[in-house]
Amino acid sequence: MGQASLTPALFLFMRKPLCLAWAFLPLSGLFSTTALCQTPAKASAADSTHQIQQAISGAKAGHCKTALPVLRQALRGPAGDLKRQAAFAGVRCAMLDPNPGASNEFLSVLTRDYPGDPEVLYLAVHTYSDLSTRAAQELATRAPNSPQAHELNAEALEMQGKWDEAAREYQAVLQQEPRQPGIHFRVGRLILSRPNPPPDMAEQARKEFLEELQIDPNNAGAEYILGELARQAQQWDEAIRRFTRATQLDPGFGDAFLGLGTSLMSVKKFSEAIAPLETAVRLEPANALSHYSLAVAYTRSGRRQDADREFAIHRQMMQKSQAAGEAAAPPAPSEAAPAAAPPPAPEPAAPPNAPQ
Repeated sequence: MGQASLTPALFLFMRKPLCLAWAFLPLSGLFSTTALCQTPAKASAADSTHQIQQAISGAKAGHCKTALPVLRQALRGPAGDLKRQAAFAGVRCAMLDPNPGASNEFLSVLTRDYPGDPEVLYLAVHTYSDLSTRAAQELATRAPNSPQAHELNAEALEMQGKWDEAAREYQAVLQQEPRQPGIHFRVGRLILSRPNPPPDMAEQARKEFLEELQIDPNNAGAEYILGELARQAQQWDEAIRRFTRATQLDPGFGDAFLGLGTSLMSVKKFSEAIAPLETAVRLEPANALSHYSLAVAYTRSGRRQDADREFAIHRQMMQKSQAAGEAAAPPAPSEAAPAAAPPPAPEPAAPPNAPQ
């Protein structure tokens, strides 16, 4: 009894009241401490949940300054409805702050833990749009005559179809920064986008893309468009060279591989065209023209079984497109290309601009 009576005294100096009772358990014949020692964890979890719920309510009531620290802590918890609500509240509070950058912290958790959630995606669209608008307004206020402000104005005007105004803004950029990467490329693209272009449109645009490559030799987009201009002019050697360079600069550029393959087919190099066209199909499996071009290349290379497979895929894609109403009208007789494969097995009509 003397030694047993000393046991409680040893635990009087501990700071965790829950496990004090453990010292008395041997006297009653009970030795389990599990239930007792779990109680604070449960209480702590309940308190944490209550705090987060209060923070969410506080955020809705506009008390964001006190709510945000708790909402941030909630991001460390497991995915669930409470964490989702806390992150939503955190985004809204962060966007009310003069420095809304904290919204990215909450959005990154939402998009990571709740992928594909329509409400999360909707919130992300509006949040990033608001952030973009704020940044544009700040740029216009703080540095209205900077090259960046002129470039931003040009991009907005270009989207509105105001070609002349956009061109003037791009020229304003070049006056301040003659070697600013990307500007000549955009000017060239703008020239090609204009309605009712002048007869020398292609040459004007070509000069801009060549200027761009003098500034940025690694611009795959400029190489690609130069390849397209050469292809349309039936300058096959240059087209092949430009498309090849574009694929080297950007191995994920599906259209560049398609342009290379179709250009090789135009000079009857069907076997050489197969590799880039296979890459184009792999990179952009939903591109019907890539499947059709590859089918033609297979046919002309004597790989009839592979050709039939690609023609079947192309045919199915065209049927689905027409069923969905994406094909507004059947092509005019002058647009429908004749079959590229020899009889007896007929091939479907080629889409406009398809290789023969």
